[in-house]
Amino acid sequence: MMTSNIMTAVANNDAELVSDTLAGNRDAFGHIVSRYQSLICSLAYSATGSLGQSEDLAQETFITAWKHLGHLRKRDKLRAWLCGIARNRINNFLRREGREPIREAEQLERISESHSPEPLPHDHTISNEEQAILWRSLERIPEIYREPLVLFYREHQSIETVAANLDLTEDTVKQRLSRGRKMLQEQVLAFVEGALSRTNPGKTFTLGVLAALPATMATSAKAATLAAGAKAAGSAKAAGAMGVFGALLSPLLAIFGNYASYKMNLDEAETDEERFHVKKLFGNALVITLTVAALLAGPLFWLLRHEEISTFCSVLFSQIVVVYFLALGWLGFATLPQRRRHLARMLAENHGGKFPAPAYEFRSRASLFGLPLVHVRLGDRFDVLRGPVKAWIAIGSSHSVGVIFASGGIAVAPVAFGGIAIGILPFGAIALGIFSIGAIAIGGWAYGALAVGWQIFCGCGVAWNAGEGGLIFARDIALGAFAHAAQANTEAAKQFIYNSLFFRIGYAISRHSLLVQLTWIIPMFLQARVVTRARRRRELAGS
Repeated sequence: MMTSNIMTAVANNDAELVSDTLAGNRDAFGHIVSRYQSLICSLAYSATGSLGQSEDLAQETFITAWKHLGHLRKRDKLRAWLCGIARNRINNFLRREGREPIREAEQLERISESHSPEPLPHDHTISNEEQAILWRSLERIPEIYREPLVLFYREHQSIETVAANLDLTEDTVKQRLSRGRKMLQEQVLAFVEGALSRTNPGKTFTLGVLAALPATMATSAKAATLAAGAKAAGSAKAAGAMGVFGALLSPLLAIFGNYASYKMNLDEAETDEERFHVKKLFGNALVITLTVAALLAGPLFWLLRHEEISTFCSVLFSQIVVVYFLALGWLGFATLPQRRRHLARMLAENHGGKFPAPAYEFRSRASLFGLPLVHVRLGDRFDVLRGPVKAWIAIGSSHSVGVIFASGGIAVAPVAFGGIAIGILPFGAIALGIFSIGAIAIGGWAYGALAVGWQIFCGCGVAWNAGEGGLIFARDIALGAFAHAAQANTEAAKQFIYNSLFFRIGYAISRHSLLVQLTWIIPMFLQARVVTRARRRRELAGS
């Protein structure tokens, strides 16, 4: 209420000053300039990063306002009118100069030792070095946060004044100031770290010290250096070999895991018609994947044209995996009604409406709250007609629900493994949960080939807060071959990513990607073996 009253009083006073100015009172216009010079200069500085240029633009704004003051119809809207003129002057300047604000900041190395040439009072001057440091700290903060920051510290730290000047609520100003201060802190830290890293003694210093040593000691130092270098080179070669080995083996493991799933579906089928539909399902998914991959390859290569070819290959492969699982899932759901009708007919004709025994089933005698502690059902041809496997620990071919753990085509549990996994910690082709790991991962923290979430670590993805990977789009922070965010591939972004627990976990998962692959491939292989043995038993019984 107090802020509203103040704004009304200022507006009324503005109207009087405009009337007096139009009546020929130059002092009245002087009061207008005095009242709004800090606001207009701050807007210009926030956009250009140059104190001198911001004052020139502000002066042009007030001169333009003097010439056209008679055109102002609503005299109580003087502040908004002045801001509109200022923003037009700023935009024209930036467009005319063909540059953006962040390009205006000079490198510190090019700044001379001289201070501002104008003989202004000491407390109103800052050196060229201080100007450069000031803008270097502010330049990469988005303007939506930079403007309130600049105004706040120029307007004697008054939130009410900033809110009135920018036509914002005080709560909005407080939120933007809080976020701006946090980003400013990150920028200053990144600047200091970058500057200090460039002052680190290098090879020249080492050579100078060695040159000053006695001959015998110098020889020993050189030998030790060579030995250390050889050891490091050996470690690097070993790490590189493991990296190449992992890059080659991971796709092979994915192909093997998919083949195990394909083989298991074939072994569950009992008629040529069923086997035909299985082959058609996987074949169509493959055709769709290869078609989409061919369409994606060109645009993806153009986006990553400045990166190493290995980056392009890894991102493309991750997207092929994503497209394949999406195609397989979509085709599976699309043909589900037809499959259910076929199986219902087979159940009625061949089994009298009673479900036959699956390839393997185990149900623990012990139970809690009406649910068995463990229930495993594998190789069930009619799984889509049965209800889901339900237990504290539930494992099923088609769908399962667990209080602690679940595994299956569709798995729902706090810890879930499956084609579609839903839970607190889901792991699957499509994973949805708080901490999701999968080919397609959606959640608060998501790791996968394609990821969407609060924070993501992926080949491609969209994050609200932060993300790292190949192609990353985020609101706040992004690190990647192609990254778009308020802080994209900056030192501040790197520091945030490297110090975040989630991204440290992501790096650990990346380093052990083969083990991660095996966590779903080994169970898939074991299930396929169970189903294959059951098929052979059926064939022997039939013969």
